[in-house]
Parts: sequence; structure tokens; C-alpha cells
Amino acid sequence: MPIALPTPVTKQDAVCCDSSPYMVPDPAASRDLALRLKALSDPTRLQLLELVAAHPGGRACICDLTEPLGVTQPTVSHHMKLLAEAGFVTREQRGKWAYYTIQPQALADVGRHVAGLGGV
Repeated sequence: MPIALPTPVTKQDAVCCDSSPYMVPDPAASRDLALRLKALSDPTRLQLLELVAAHPGGRACICDLTEPLGVTQPTVSHHMKLLAEAGFVTREQRGKWAYYTIQPQALADVGRHVAGLGGV
């Protein structure tokens, strides 16, 4: 029985990559997305976002956020600070209370960006 020898590889066959131009992801945009995804990666922060969004007008006082989750006010403040830094909520101080407003556009932007990764 004859043995089939491998076909010699030519220089043309050795090209493994498509030479079409690809956009290189912007490092600053990647860092920004990573910061935002990190803020969303905590279950308590996701619950807090849901609570704020469920309040009338998407605005809630920090005093409304501690009891439902059974966590202390400093813990809620810490999580809300991270969500504000990531742009998912805005914070407004009224006397001794902080009020947070959901930023639906920020969530939509992250969703669109992540959906765009599906083409990879």
C-alpha cells in the first residue's frame, strides 16, 4: 500500500493571516470599559442599581438603599461611589443625605460595546 507524503508547503500556503486592516482597540477605551465592567461585577452593586432604577424617576436616597440589602450605610456608600465613578449613577448631596440617579445611557453604552465584542 503506497504511503501518502505530505504536500510541500509553499510560501503562498504559509500565509496564515488575512492582510486586511483591522482597527486596533484604543487602550484608553479598553481601560474605561474594564472599569465599568468591574463596577458591574459585584452582586451588591447590581442590586443597588436595580433598587435605584426601581425608585420613581430612577432616583433614590441612600437611606432607602441600606435596609433592603441588609448592609450598612458605609458599605452602600462605598458601592455607590464605585458606581458613580463608573458613570452608572450620579450623586446629589441634599443636607446630610445623598441621592443617586440612575444613568440608563451608561448602561446602554456598555451593553452596545459588549454586544460588539460578539463579532470577535
